[in-house]
Amino acid sequence: MDFKECIETRRSIRSFEDKPISDDVLKEIITEASFAPSWKNTQCARYIAVKDPELKAKIGKCTSAYPHNGEIMASAPVVVCVTALKSRSGFERDGSYSTDRENGWTMFDTGVATYGFTLACHEHGIGSVIMGIFDRDDIEKVLELPEERELVCIVPIGYPAESPACPKRKTADDLLTII
Repeated sequence: MDFKECIETRRSIRSFEDKPISDDVLKEIITEASFAPSWKNTQCARYIAVKDPELKAKIGKCTSAYPHNGEIMASAPVVVCVTALKSRSGFERDGSYSTDRENGWTMFDTGVATYGFTLACHEHGIGSVIMGIFDRDDIEKVLELPEERELVCIVPIGYPAESPACPKRKTADDLLTII
């Protein structure tokens, strides 16, 4: 599939087939996602692929604000926890901020990497949905995340059991101002 087709046909998938994803395919996807641009090539995104059903269930219980996310995670063969290295993006070597956005670049870079990850999944026939509603502190404890990392988002992935229609998109005229 070419880039235009990939970007135009990728959808958020919330229902998955009961089919495992091989570790080799996961590694290919991560390798492809690693080409996402980042602040001074810091590559701050890190991925934790959770296949263990018990651990997925523990993570799924940490969705009190939106319990349906836990159900989606339980149905996915793999739940990818996207984390970021703290104090890497947006900083100078001496530890000072490079811009007035301060450490906001971490979220930007991790978001770009996550989008690259979801496009790479789609290229491999794997569906994904990016989740942001969860109890971050609780999941970081469940994952025993080191202090230098923070959980950014959760991406359940699997072979799609649905084919959602494309939601309405804004036009270039709505989105673009040319000065």
